[in-house]
Amino acid sequence: MLRGIRPLLRGSTYAGVLFAYCGALASLPLLPFALLPALSWRSASESVQIVLVLLVWAVLVGVVGLARPVRRVLVVSARRLLRVPLPNPVAGRRPSGSLGLDRWRTPLWLVLHVAVGWTGALASGVLFIMGLALPGNWLGAEARASLFGTSVRVSGGWSWVVAAVCILLAVAICVLVTKALRWAAPRLLGPSAAERLALAAEREQLLAERNRIAHELHDSIGHTLTAATIQAAVAGEALSADPATARAAMRSIEESTRAALEDLDYVLGVLREEPSGTAPARTLADLPELLDRLRHAGAVVEPELSGDLAQVQGTLSRAAYRILQEGLTNALRHGAGGPIVARVAAGPGGLDLTVVNRTGARTGPGPGAFPTSGHGLPGLAERVRLLHGEFQAGPDGTQHWRLAVRLPARGSA
Repeated sequence: MLRGIRPLLRGSTYAGVLFAYCGALASLPLLPFALLPALSWRSASESVQIVLVLLVWAVLVGVVGLARPVRRVLVVSARRLLRVPLPNPVAGRRPSGSLGLDRWRTPLWLVLHVAVGWTGALASGVLFIMGLALPGNWLGAEARASLFGTSVRVSGGWSWVVAAVCILLAVAICVLVTKALRWAAPRLLGPSAAERLALAAEREQLLAERNRIAHELHDSIGHTLTAATIQAAVAGEALSADPATARAAMRSIEESTRAALEDLDYVLGVLREEPSGTAPARTLADLPELLDRLRHAGAVVEPELSGDLAQVQGTLSRAAYRILQEGLTNALRHGAGGPIVARVAAGPGGLDLTVVNRTGARTGPGPGAFPTSGHGLPGLAERVRLLHGEFQAGPDGTQHWRLAVRLPARGSA
């Protein structure tokens, strides 16, 4: 019993008892309506009328719990007074679990709340009054113990013992009331299984979208910055000796940065949850433009295209473009300046993409080394895995680096 009293001394049980008793008092306005059926059935016995009143009262209390705002109010109240960590209900969604029982969790909580509150209030109230009245014989109070037909009046010092026991029992009831409500709150007011699954699905979808945006942003901005840096170096070296080459490099910088700004505007709109229009769709049809920007940056690109690339559409075409963009950017950034071979082979079973470049110190215009985040190849591998494809990247002999990707045709939906 002392173990049960200890939480009371911390003050948390006071708030729980207040929560229970307030719920009981809040049900009083419904009592007159519950009395109407019993008053109209006067021929029934008193016990039947009492049971009828209690049943109608419980039904009315449960009906109140069907209103959506009631659930939110109960969750906030239980979180503050019972100290139970309950998340807010999912806005705009009515729980729909197996057999449709989830929608009755709030009415069941209200009925339990009222029942526990009234039981605790009446029992603890009677015990407290007994504990206060017995020692001084107030209100003519006395205690009697009966056993096998023999009744013994408790008086003198025993009245104080009985009074102390009554007060301890009243305190224990208060603790039990709070513990019962704390036990039931997460089960009846917390997220249902259907809500948890829905929240998990929403979070998974959000994370997948953010991951996709991160890939798009890395591919687009990373490629643009790499190409623009090298193109700016080319323009600077050729400005006086070959103005035409310098102008071509500057035009390429303008085109690539404009495309990157379109991607950036879309990504920022999605992250801010603002209407941002349609996502820029880069597909294999834009591959010639990508290769031209690389050539303007001073790279020697040798494309080897086979198959009907025009038949590659949808997700497969967009993913193939981003994979080639990342592979060519890595070759431009880390390659030794030799020719870059880009192979694209479209067949009935899928699409084969290969990028091969020389390894070693970079030669030619531009900086000798680029900082890297380390997300490029892992991001490519994840993109290919989501499309159920095959991914390989690593040294090809002693002087070349090879990126090879196989995308199945079923990824084109």
